[in-house]
Amino acid sequence: MRRPMLILALLIRCTVVGWAQTDNWKPLFNGKDLSGWQHVGPGSFVVEHGLLKSQGGMGLLWYTPEKIGKARIRVVYKLMDKDTNSGVYIRIPEKPTEPWMPVNKGNEVQIYNPGDDYHCTGVIYSFSKALARPYKPVGEWNTLEITLDGPRTVVYLNGVKTTEYTQGDPEPPKVDEGEPDRGRRPDFGYLGLQNHNEGSVVYFREVAVQPLR
Repeated sequence: MRRPMLILALLIRCTVVGWAQTDNWKPLFNGKDLSGWQHVGPGSFVVEHGLLKSQGGMGLLWYTPEKIGKARIRVVYKLMDKDTNSGVYIRIPEKPTEPWMPVNKGNEVQIYNPGDDYHCTGVIYSFSKALARPYKPVGEWNTLEITLDGPRTVVYLNGVKTTEYTQGDPEPPKVDEGEPDRGRRPDFGYLGLQNHNEGSVVYFREVAVQPLR
């Protein structure tokens, strides 16, 4: 009876290890300082009471150690005004030296509640349409979960699916010159957080990544 029991114990252990790996989120922000992050463009980010705080802009704080793809990204944030504008940048193809390359060569998961269906919180800015608007009131924490699975991007806000987009899908025409260039983005790229303007203060409590199995 010992051998079957040993096999059973090994199977249980492997299953538990698999679950642990699946549930493992790697924090990209340590809650203390900007280690692993670099800022480009006007404005800045500071660490205040263990939170990332945006100041001025338009600039970008980007995560320097690695490109991210085939993963889930979790960002927990709160807004300080109903018109606050920010975003989470994904699929940035190269290390940014200024804030407009990520706009034109990456994708922005928008944070801007008043925008229309192609420019509001939870969409791929100007590329995909909102399926829902489940954001919380000003001052409350929101959770964005962004899944990068090859060319496919799926976004959930507070547990509700807000958009889905696959590179190569039909692209809406640009409505103004400030919108990003059209074209395919890479499957893997750098991650960034936008500080948009002086009146847009956003606090970020968590930025974490979890590899897809």
